[in-house]
Amino acid sequence: MTESPFTFLSLYSGCGGFDLGFIQEGYRCIGAFDVDECAVRVHKRNLKSPAEVRDLSDPRRFPDGLGDIDVLLAGPPCQGFSTVGKRDIDDPRNALLLTVGTIARRIRPKVVVVENVSGILAGKQRQYWDKLLEMLSAAGYSVAALHCDATKMGVAQTRRRVVALAWNTGKELEPKITEVPGGTLRDAIENINGASNHHPNFLERGSKLVKIAKRIGPGQKLCNVRGGPRAVHTWDIPEVFGYTSEGERTLLEALLRLRRQNRVRDFGDADPVTATRLYLHLGKPVAATLRELQRKGFVRRKGKYYDLAHTFNAKFRRLRWDKPAPTVDTRFGSPRYFLHPKENRGFTVREAARIQGFPDWFAFDGAENVQYRLIGNAVPPPLAERLAAYIRKAILK
Repeated sequence: MTESPFTFLSLYSGCGGFDLGFIQEGYRCIGAFDVDECAVRVHKRNLKSPAEVRDLSDPRRFPDGLGDIDVLLAGPPCQGFSTVGKRDIDDPRNALLLTVGTIARRIRPKVVVVENVSGILAGKQRQYWDKLLEMLSAAGYSVAALHCDATKMGVAQTRRRVVALAWNTGKELEPKITEVPGGTLRDAIENINGASNHHPNFLERGSKLVKIAKRIGPGQKLCNVRGGPRAVHTWDIPEVFGYTSEGERTLLEALLRLRRQNRVRDFGDADPVTATRLYLHLGKPVAATLRELQRKGFVRRKGKYYDLAHTFNAKFRRLRWDKPAPTVDTRFGSPRYFLHPKENRGFTVREAARIQGFPDWFAFDGAENVQYRLIGNAVPPPLAERLAAYIRKAILK
């Protein structure tokens, strides 16, 4: 850790991933605020910080008298912007991004750093991002948008984020963060036995879930809507989903391809298919086969159209040792979504924390689902540390 005389204030701090990165670069936390009591408790215990529970949906609730602040950090909620969620343009949490701009104009820190998902730059959601940058620019800040790939910022996962960086120190620069390899999943979680918060929960022997997991190899996933060697289809696991004949599987494979080729709607990535189209593609009658596949639960009918019964894209994703992990989210402990590369289980709290870049001394408590939520919503500390180092050297000094 490099000693630094600089201070920071943290909004929507969560459990402290963003803050930990700056603390590791020697910055001093003079305040951290979040509405989540569990997050604040973990923050205070691990970082010995002056964190407190505070609802910032109304900027007028922000406290006065905090003194001069070098850096304002903010990681406002991303649920309304994330491509994983509903992307609700009217999600009230979206406006919390603009609260950062309001508070920044009020307290006038030297630097403002705001992190969010890359999805904020797409579609109607972008209006919130553009408005934030406009607010900061109008307040006299120089503004830049950084596209951060966690695999190049010391984190062993494919997490892509966008960071608004604003400064009023008068320096002219085009920010660029020094790249640091993030490594592989093996690098992140090897030699983990004995670490805190590491309690593997294996799938029950003989259960439906373990039968599915045994069929999924490293780099594969349960997925009916894609072809290729990475996709394992429900009809490939007859001991769980039921047996199919060769002719039935041929029709299912044809339906898998045609539903993406014959588009009807201008949204989504696939559409149901008519029996006529399947007949023309296969060159043989399909009515009886379709009825049987409906009975077995592999196909569903929508008027004159037919579609696969299970159209999820990726469940039971088994990770690979030699690759970075996918983005750690709040579901990382569930084997229905993510499988350990070798064992038939999900990932432990400590494994998820390590992949995010939390050190083993950083402890989590409370209900297990809450711990996964805190970790999945956090900014990876190594990513934050790279930002902190750049700001200290290039902007504040």
